[in-house]
Amino acid sequence: MATVLEFEKPIIEIQKKIDELKKMSEASGMNLDSQIETFEKQAQDYKKELYSKLKPSQKLQIARHPERPKFLDYVNLMCDEFIELHGDREGMDDRAIIGGLAKINGKPLMIIGIQKGKTTKENLEYNFGMPQPQGYRKALRLFNHANKFNLPIVTLIDTPGAYPGIKAEETGQGAAIAMNLREMSKLNVPIVAIITGEGCSGGALGLAVADRVMMLEHAYYTVISPEGCASILWRDASRYADAAEALRITSKDLLELGIIDEEIPEPLGGAHADYNEASGNIKTSIVNALEELSKKSSEELKNERYQKFRAMGRFVE
Repeated sequence: MATVLEFEKPIIEIQKKIDELKKMSEASGMNLDSQIETFEKQAQDYKKELYSKLKPSQKLQIARHPERPKFLDYVNLMCDEFIELHGDREGMDDRAIIGGLAKINGKPLMIIGIQKGKTTKENLEYNFGMPQPQGYRKALRLFNHANKFNLPIVTLIDTPGAYPGIKAEETGQGAAIAMNLREMSKLNVPIVAIITGEGCSGGALGLAVADRVMMLEHAYYTVISPEGCASILWRDASRYADAAEALRITSKDLLELGIIDEEIPEPLGGAHADYNEASGNIKTSIVNALEELSKKSSEELKNERYQKFRAMGRFVE
């Protein structure tokens, strides 16, 4: 059964009435096509209006929707070929970060992403999309491989944050992320990063030091989860909606602030409503960005990347 978010319930009620009319029409032989068509148009109009005026806390719910496409869904729909590369070459292979060689429209690239599961078993395998240090080290190995062979890099990010467990801290979580930030800034090849769902804290940034940073329309990108922020500010995690509003976590806010470069539209109802359309929109943005970035020299890429991130958070009163 499909997951229904709280704010979507009025749409479901309208759909139930439409289904009842259809059953009544079939059972009685009455022609109710006109009434059904009117209700369907009203439902569609209501849905468009609802999704055009979502609050940050509602976008948060969509970004975390359990049926939202995962990294491997996008890879399977966007890429002509994909060969997964395993391991950090230190004896570990974190399944929360998956990457490998791929082709999009026949052009080779390195694609790396954070994977979540769709079932409890899968989420345990992928650690609920929370990478450990070995995951970031694996990503760094793939970054360097792409740099060596002059392959553009694409990253897809969907994480509630890097894994905060004791073992991760003992094995250098902070250092692994910091190393990625430093090394990504120095890569000679074009880098495109896309926040596809949750983009939380350093766990997301560890794959997002890119020439072009984009977000899906209903994704979010933030320094701390709204629940974490509410717990710190008000000692009350239930005030996450207030925190989400204050943090300005949505794609429109972040585009205005210059944190991201592009908002990628989603199908009506969210990416989970139509995997093919969502993947097609992401693919188009990737192709366009790489075509533009391929015209720049490695020095131009590195200099512009540096200036891009240096300018963030700089305000003039």
